[in-house]
Order: sequence, then C-alpha cells, then structure tokens
Amino acid sequence: MPHYVLDARTATPHFPGIGRYVTNLARALLPQLVTEEHLTILCDPAHPLELPAGEGAQCLPVAVSPFALKQQWVIPRLLRQLQADLYHSAYYLMPYAPGVPTLLTLYDLIPIYFPEHSTLRARRLFRLTTTLALRAARYALAISEATRRDFLERFAASSERVMAIPLAADPRFVPQPPDVVAALRARYRLPEKFVLYVGSNKPHKNLTRLVEAWAAVQAEAPDYTLVIAGAWLPQHPEPQERAGALQIANRIRWLGPLPDSDLPALYTAADVFVFPSLYEGFGLPVIEALACGTPVACANTSSLPEVAGNVAVLFDPLQVESIAAALRQLLHDEPLRAELRRRGPAQAARFSWVRTAQETLAVYRRVVAFRNEGIIEG
Repeated sequence: MPHYVLDARTATPHFPGIGRYVTNLARALLPQLVTEEHLTILCDPAHPLELPAGEGAQCLPVAVSPFALKQQWVIPRLLRQLQADLYHSAYYLMPYAPGVPTLLTLYDLIPIYFPEHSTLRARRLFRLTTTLALRAARYALAISEATRRDFLERFAASSERVMAIPLAADPRFVPQPPDVVAALRARYRLPEKFVLYVGSNKPHKNLTRLVEAWAAVQAEAPDYTLVIAGAWLPQHPEPQERAGALQIANRIRWLGPLPDSDLPALYTAADVFVFPSLYEGFGLPVIEALACGTPVACANTSSLPEVAGNVAVLFDPLQVESIAAALRQLLHDEPLRAELRRRGPAQAARFSWVRTAQETLAVYRRVVAFRNEGIIEG
C-alpha cells in the first residue's frame, strides 16, 4: 500500500501563501486517493489542519519547526517509522537527506531577483538551502510555468525533473450576494466606488508606483477611491509617504490586514482590482479577483499573464503612465468592465485545486511505481 507523506508544517500564519497552498492541496488530495493509498500530513501542533473525514489519511502533529536544525534527523527518522514511500516538502527548508524519494514545491526567486531587499547572508542561505533541496528532490513542482523557467535558469536542475503544476483560487472565491457585500461595506465603511489592491507593501509589490499612477488618474475619476488591503510592514512606509507628498492621502484608504473570510466580498464590491507587482510566483490575488468577477488590471511580468490570460488589462509595472493608462481604460469603459466581470470566473475556473491535486498525485504515483520497479533507488 503506497504511503505518501505531505509536510504541511508551513500551514501557519507565518507562511500565509505557502500555508494556503499546502492546506488546499491536502484537502483536494484526499478524495483522489484510491483504496490502497495512504496519506500522512505532517502539521504544526498549534495549527492542525481541518480535513474532510475519510479513510486513507491522518494528520500527524510534529513539534519541529522548518527553521530548526534538528529537523535534519527528526523528520528522516519519522519517515522511516512511518515506512513512507514518498515525502513531499512544501518548503525548501527541509531535511536534505530524507531517506525516501522526495518532491519539492518551488514558489519564487524573490531573494535573487530583488537582492536589495534582503541581506547578503539571507541571499546566500537561500541559494544554499534551495540547492540542497533541489538535490534531495526527485522532482520539483513549480507553481507556474514562469517559476519553472526561473528556477531552471538560476539553478542546475534537469528540465525533466522540474514541472509546472499551477495553483488555484479557493472554492469560496465566487461573486458574493448583494446582502453580503452590503454588510462588508458597512463594516469597513467602504466608499461606494473604489479600485482595490490586495497584498502586502513589500517593495516588489510596487505600491509606490501604484500611488503615483493613482495621483495621475484620480482627478479624472473623482467618484473613486483607491483601497489598499493587506499586511502592512512598518519598515516599508514609502507608499504612504509618497501619497502624502503627492497630496492624495485623502483619496486612498489603507485597510490593513483583513480576515480571509472577508476577501470574497471585498473583491466583489470593488469596481476594479489592480495588481502592479513586479514579480509573482503565481499571483493568487489576481485569480481570486477573477473568480469573484472583478475586472482586473495587472502587471505583464512573471506568472501574471499566465493567470490572467486575455481576461485582464495588462500594463508595464515599471512605467507609472502604463499603470495609469490601464486604470483609465477600465474606469472609463463600462462595457469593458462588464465584459471582464462576465469572463473572469471562467478564466479562474481553468485553474482548480482538484486539477492541482490530480497532477500532484500523478507524480506521487509515478515516483512510487519507479521505485518499486527499481528505476529509482529509495
């Protein structure tokens, strides 16, 4: 009976994006398992995963952080005790001699592409640990084709061993009913018309240029407010400082972090969603906005064109005027907004966690079959 082990110790608030990935993957994998297959999910004891009931799976608390050195011997010993046939790490900080065939999920290369935003030590550590993780893994699963290309370009990995398996929007991201949207508007005192951004203020998210683009547009759209929601890191105050310098602070609402449960209604309420990020491994906010039927304007970089397809207005995120032109186009063209609202959910539906789980499980089965046939040494 094949025994797969999925390491979901990153399903914690410290890893919001990775946590969402591994949680949705685990939930979508369970219904795909056949009778003779078993899945053990390693989880943080403080953040156990809520999984659908059923046979063939267990959630096993492991009180060892991905940052702890002792995982290098604790996890391989646990894998031996579990008699695992395959180990899937959702993070590059992992045991580098796991002792069983291993899969690794790859997300992005932000420390390499944006070196100015991390220390030399952090960049060197990222390169070293990622190299070790890729050497330990039989296959690596990139979350987009763009991410796959980036890793193949920057690391000595065989193209046959790195494959793209995209992410998806959580099933709860659908257009919300009017009463739910009205309740959210009242709770956050949202303006009647607004352009929305969801994400952090990390420098690669490019919010300062978004603020500058909004300064160029806002006089032509006096009924609209720019609403910025997401985790706010105090060490990066530049977007707010730029808004003050441009004297448009009263045309921007800074909501800060919101519960995930509020996001579908927030997307639905927005007239336009804008995402100017310079680099994304996948770009979940874009697909979430599309799934909720929100017209999208986003950067034409990295994975974002893969996600948006031809159902968004794309712009050059390095050019303020390009961002501004995309916003003008959407704000002044109601038929275009209506068309994008209609087509957005269908574009998002091209990606699904069921598909992600099916393609991931196919790799699990391939690795185990090869091992059993002696093609891959365990």
